[in-house]
Amino acid sequence: MHRRDFLTLSGTMAASVLLARPVLAQSGATSAREYGVAPNTRENQSARFQSMLDQAAIRGEPIFLPAGTYVVSNIALPDGLVLTGVPGRTVLAHAGGEHLLIGRDAQRLHLSNLTLDGANAPGAEAGLLRLIAVTDAQVMGCTVRRARQDAISLERTGGRFSDNTTAEAARFGLFSRDSRGLDITGNRVADCADGGIIVHRSTQGRENTRITSNRIARIGAASGGTGQWGNGINVFRTDHVVIADNLIEECAFSAIRSNSGRHLHIRGNQCLASGETAIYSEFSFENAVISDNLILGGTLGISVTNFNDGGRGATVSGNIIRDVKTEGPYPAMNPGFGIGIAVEADTTVTGNFIDGAPLYGINAGWGPHLRDVVLQGNVVRNANIGIAVSRAGGVGAVHIADNVINARNGAIRTHRWTEVDTTDLALEANSVPAHITLSDNRVS
Repeated sequence: MHRRDFLTLSGTMAASVLLARPVLAQSGATSAREYGVAPNTRENQSARFQSMLDQAAIRGEPIFLPAGTYVVSNIALPDGLVLTGVPGRTVLAHAGGEHLLIGRDAQRLHLSNLTLDGANAPGAEAGLLRLIAVTDAQVMGCTVRRARQDAISLERTGGRFSDNTTAEAARFGLFSRDSRGLDITGNRVADCADGGIIVHRSTQGRENTRITSNRIARIGAASGGTGQWGNGINVFRTDHVVIADNLIEECAFSAIRSNSGRHLHIRGNQCLASGETAIYSEFSFENAVISDNLILGGTLGISVTNFNDGGRGATVSGNIIRDVKTEGPYPAMNPGFGIGIAVEADTTVTGNFIDGAPLYGINAGWGPHLRDVVLQGNVVRNANIGIAVSRAGGVGAVHIADNVINARNGAIRTHRWTEVDTTDLALEANSVPAHITLSDNRVS
């Protein structure tokens, strides 16, 4: 992918990484040189480096790596390791092989202020930094770049990943499987080929992970497809996840995509220039709260769908959605691109502002997949059709009230699959189908 320079560290991030070294120094950090490990030697120091980590962990000593480059590979991180360097100047360069750093079956690991450079070298296929069954991993202020596959790979791991930069990964910036209780916060993820922050489970289960205040940009979909790749944040089969206050831009598909997530909270994110649906809660999801997000661009602002797969139960409130488009990364499937908000079952849509929807401002239902939807107190402007509602056989109740609608080809119209009815229900109250109730809507 095209490489671009990163912005300088924010004040908060800079403060956090600069504080790491003094804290370790006060606690008696030992310099790597005392173990015979020196920077900039150009030789592979893996054996000495491994011995240093093992001895330090046994003694309970933090290790400080002076500035410079250390060529290593296949390093196992022992339980209890505390390893830190100089921000932006301590580089662990991958010499090739199965992995660069791996931690397995550990209670605690602490890494800070390190740069891990994969240099796209062969090996490290599962992650340049790989942690498996680590109870409490603390990774802070690190840069992980040019990984052959994932920059950071986690499995059955908990802990905190904060103020790190992952860049130019050949797959994902951070990939977690079957982990629990992760805090992924304040990181920068950019120029990754297939995804930004990815949180998956092998089977449906409780995650308790928080993904907050990250900056994610320029995420591709090199592996193709129609949305399984190319997402800034993607969660799959995960329950009780919070995705909040992230800035996500230029993703090939979605800024935020949840597949089969339950009890999900997506709030306060900025989603800019998404290639497809900006925020997606799809398939067998339950209980999604999507609130106070800012969405500019994309082919669909917010989609809460797949009642046919059991997807149900959501509130969509207080979001601003502007300038959705009709051109996407693949030929549009029905009902098409250009929709502000789409919902299907057991969902309240309230207090949203939608400006510029070339197809529908809000779409409720698709074919028979519609049940118990409330559309109330929304403002829809510059839409082709303001609110569209399915009236195919088998649909459930829809209540539409107190909305302000500005639309070129009808404020409220119904459709049977792709066939759109000509009657504007906002102007012809006698034509309202039995499953729809209207109250106090305003057409401007």
